Amino acid sequence: MALTFLGRRNEDPCSKDGCYIWELMASALNDMVSQGMIKEEQVDSFNIPQYTPSPSEVKLEVLKEGSFSINRLEVSAVNWNALDDWNALEFESERFESVGDGGYNVAQCMRAVAEPMLVSHFGEDIIEEVFSRYQQILADRMAKEKTKFFNVTILLTRKT
Repeated sequence: MALTFLGRRNEDPCSKDGCYIWELMASALNDMVSQGMIKEEQVDSFNIPQYTPSPSEVKLEVLKEGSFSINRLEVSAVNWNALDDWNALEFESERFESVGDGGYNVAQCMRAVAEPMLVSHFGEDIIEEVFSRYQQILADRMAKEKTKFFNVTILLTRKT
């Protein structure tokens, strides 16, 4: 069996590897609190049910459970901005303008994940504003640093 999921490369659960993208979402929400668009209590009580494990945590859980042997375990990095991957391959970025703004693309990916939770907690009225702000924050961060997701991939064999 092969599994790939979001993780982190280092052991600190609070590192940028695992929670930075959500910290930026929190920045957008906190901006809206400071402008009186949403209540601070709403933001304080909002939680995203996600955990990004390190490779050693994954290994420990598989060994504890005991049904599988680990054949391979590795971490790979994926750029938030798809154009970074193309540029790394020395393609002309003008040829790939249709890929669009990286901040927009990442915001839309995150919207697919987070929108139902945000609507359930805050209501539908704030969604466009949250993601507009989030897109701007993402674009700013992505312009200043190489941002990456980390995938943990594990290959397992069921013990007989």
